[in-house]
Amino acid sequence: MNSKFTFFLVLAALILTIISCKKKYEGPYQGFKNKDTHIEVFKDNGKYIIKPYSDKIIETSFIPTGETFDSQSHAVILDPMTTKVQVRENDSVLTIDTKGIDVHITKEPFHISYTYKGQQLISEKRGYIKTDSTEILDFNLDKNEVIYGAGSRVVGMNRRGKKLQLYNRAHYGYENYSELMNFTMPLVLSSKLYAVHFDNAPIGFLDIDSKKDNTLQYETINGRKTYQVVAGDDWKDLIDQYTNLTGKQPLPPRWAFGNFASRFGYHSEKETKETIAKFKADSIPLDAVILDIYWFGKEIKGHMGNFEFLKDSFPNPKQMINDFNDQGIKTILITEPFVLTTSKKWEEAVKKGVLGKDIQGNPFKYDFYFGNTGIIDIYNPKGKEWFWDIYAKYTREYGVAGWWGDLGEPEVHPSDLQHATGSADEVHNIYGHDWARLVQQGYQRDFPEQRPFILMRAGYSGSQRFGMIPWSGDVSRSWGGLQSQTEIALQMGMQGLGYMHSDLGGFAGGETFDPELYTRWLQYGVFQPIFRPHAQEHIAPEPVFHDARTKMLAKKSIELRYSLLPYNYTIAFDNNQTGIPLMRPLFFENTENKELSEISFTYMWGDYFLVSPVVKPGIASMDIPFPKGTNWYDFFTGQKFEGGTFKTVQLVKDHIPVFVKAGAFIPMVQPVQTTKMYSTKDIILHYYHDTMVKNSSGKLYDDDGKTPNAFEKGKYEILKFDSVINDKELSIALTVEKGAKYAFSNRKITLIIHNIQASPKSVTISGASPSFDWNEEDKKLKISFEWDSKEAKNINISL
Repeated sequence: MNSKFTFFLVLAALILTIISCKKKYEGPYQGFKNKDTHIEVFKDNGKYIIKPYSDKIIETSFIPTGETFDSQSHAVILDPMTTKVQVRENDSVLTIDTKGIDVHITKEPFHISYTYKGQQLISEKRGYIKTDSTEILDFNLDKNEVIYGAGSRVVGMNRRGKKLQLYNRAHYGYENYSELMNFTMPLVLSSKLYAVHFDNAPIGFLDIDSKKDNTLQYETINGRKTYQVVAGDDWKDLIDQYTNLTGKQPLPPRWAFGNFASRFGYHSEKETKETIAKFKADSIPLDAVILDIYWFGKEIKGHMGNFEFLKDSFPNPKQMINDFNDQGIKTILITEPFVLTTSKKWEEAVKKGVLGKDIQGNPFKYDFYFGNTGIIDIYNPKGKEWFWDIYAKYTREYGVAGWWGDLGEPEVHPSDLQHATGSADEVHNIYGHDWARLVQQGYQRDFPEQRPFILMRAGYSGSQRFGMIPWSGDVSRSWGGLQSQTEIALQMGMQGLGYMHSDLGGFAGGETFDPELYTRWLQYGVFQPIFRPHAQEHIAPEPVFHDARTKMLAKKSIELRYSLLPYNYTIAFDNNQTGIPLMRPLFFENTENKELSEISFTYMWGDYFLVSPVVKPGIASMDIPFPKGTNWYDFFTGQKFEGGTFKTVQLVKDHIPVFVKAGAFIPMVQPVQTTKMYSTKDIILHYYHDTMVKNSSGKLYDDDGKTPNAFEKGKYEILKFDSVINDKELSIALTVEKGAKYAFSNRKITLIIHNIQASPKSVTISGASPSFDWNEEDKKLKISFEWDSKEAKNINISL
């Protein structure tokens, strides 16, 4: 056959195929129905259900012909709008109208696009596509937008150009690149200030323009073809809207912001007690101890699923935990969802029918690193109850204060294994999510006055609402491992999980102890959500076992962590109320500055700290980006840096570069041995005066540190700080917002005002003239006074 003729036949067949596919997936519009709270739009191959949740959130579902709509979401808790959906129609376009986000449906050719306040967000390209083995949702991207999200990865802040698997999987010993880790969330966020959440649990892929054709694709093995588009006026608003949709993080117990003693692992009661005693002897603050796998077995392998203290190693666990609690130190136990066939609970688990099954209905047994095992079916009510009874027993009878859920990806989860609600592949990515749900709901029912602490290695969209404290897995004990941590934490904070943190010092491997690496990692830990050194035991993760200089530097970092408790607890409260992460990318400050859009090595800690960890050995200086629009002050030296440029900063051994935003109020306290001794009766309030900042405000949130939903119950106090500069007078007002069930407090305030260039002409506090101290060398003004918070305090300083 003539080769040209063959070419034209192939080309003609290809064109017919494309036309056929176009008709199949972009089939003609066949009308709509307004169902009041949602719209149904009909096509030849199925229908769309479009449902507004608010003026900033809208949900779209496609139901192919012959399928029924699955209304269950594992992520969404927000109720849809109840007002009638507004629809406009002409010959060519159907528009679903809210005050903010709108959906535009072009009838021929069929096309769906989304706008917010008139600005284009995203649009479907081919929409729904069915292949032999998967289903795809297909979208257009702008060529210049930066895309974030997809869970916990180390691929650079901009996820664009990657096809990323959605299958939670541990990456042991990772360093500064990892495409697949423990949290693989079906969520993307755009530099155009919108997010798309693909609301479906089964495994799949997110293809974020890997073919360089400006295409976003969500691909899954089955399930819901549902996604929500979320819009925001700025980054803080976008995160607030997304966490309205999927849930806010409960405020953790206050002790969770202290220091943890943790390793893999403490082998005995004696070893655990001796370690705790060393912290006290060295006056290093400590709030919790974590018992790893050896609490129920002498060796790593063969014992998982015992769920009981090994008497030979821990002869008096109740007394040990009680003694620790008397010292203000909480005990946390590790648990896993696996019950080995060699464990003490295997026969019981089989008899009670709490394990995942094979297709014949027998317990599904398989081998993995720890032995031959089954897995607890938390989707079976029997399995859920059986598992919770273990938690309830140790919480009630032993005084265990928190729980560590390890290997919850699950680490090995054969596809043929069946859970009560579906196959392993259908629930794999939500297993950790629903495990955290199980624990939180158990606390709400059986321990309603206690805030749970739930440390988990895997989860899903919305896991934050269960109080999940995620960590970044088995990171390499190396500089490469440290370098990846800010990217992971910043990305996860943007995706709702604001407590993502790392094993300080690194977990996996390491032939010899590197004191510089260890010190720099702990210095970074001061400004991350949870301060928890943890590692394989051949190199001690606890500072009390290291040389005098390393211990001294670690102690200094830990004491700073405790001094910052008022500030840290306040930004945790902000996260609880608005979803705003504790660690924030710099582009949250300067959205329009494209240079900041992919930076993760420097970040914001709350509203007022700029932090740049040292992640390379032996360096003498760093170039640090300072967001424009304000001045910044070195937290340790007071040196001023103008915003809007990169500046070279010299490094020192005893801290990492940390800067404070001009106009900031930073509440602090003297460090305490444990948060049990914490109080806001004596506050050191730093104010960073700057003549460019004419007005500023700050706050300190306080409650008892343990009551769930203390703010909503009226059991709280918010101290508010406001400054005004008029001519040559600085005025600072202190006021209080008190919950209905909280008593006013008398406090001593030590107000330290930075950058006062000359001794004030006068200082008055509510009309009185107190004594004050101005230091010519460091330009600080110090004023101490008593404050009965029933009354406002007004400090006027004539400059």
